[in-house]
Amino acid sequence: MQLSDVEELTELFVNNREFLRPWDPVREDEFFTVAKQGELASAALEAYEAGTMVPFVIENSQGGLAGRLNINGIVHGALQSAALGYWVAEAENGAGLASAAVAEAADYASKQLGLHRLQAETLVHNVRSQKVLEKNGFSRYGLAPKYLKIAGEWQDHIMFARILEAAPLS
Repeated sequence: MQLSDVEELTELFVNNREFLRPWDPVREDEFFTVAKQGELASAALEAYEAGTMVPFVIENSQGGLAGRLNINGIVHGALQSAALGYWVAEAENGAGLASAAVAEAADYASKQLGLHRLQAETLVHNVRSQKVLEKNGFSRYGLAPKYLKIAGEWQDHIMFARILEAAPLS
């Protein structure tokens, strides 16, 4: 992600506000402004410089923005782990973009960041995202009750992990 992506990313958020509502925390109107997205992008790039996050954009086949993917909470030392979060615009769902982005992120986490493990969590009813993770060698390992406040409610999440050195892709 680059600061030059902010205007297009803001438009993508605005156009997908209703689509993302069931999967996201409650978002105030300010979130859907260029100013706020600029602040968030700047913070993400600062975290990248600090080595704690890698923010990516997901592009469609025409090179336009289709979503976001973050490698968050990067920890080195004995853990060598991070968390993965992603979304793809409604119009691009089913085109394989999320699967390809997760595959590229796992490769990046292993080869560029030297990580041993990636984790991701999905809402219990987010079957499409679960399939993306499973296709990319992630395994379910638990249930986190009332894990995140999504759509205004504390919701359970299925927990996934992938050991980067040993996980075969399907």
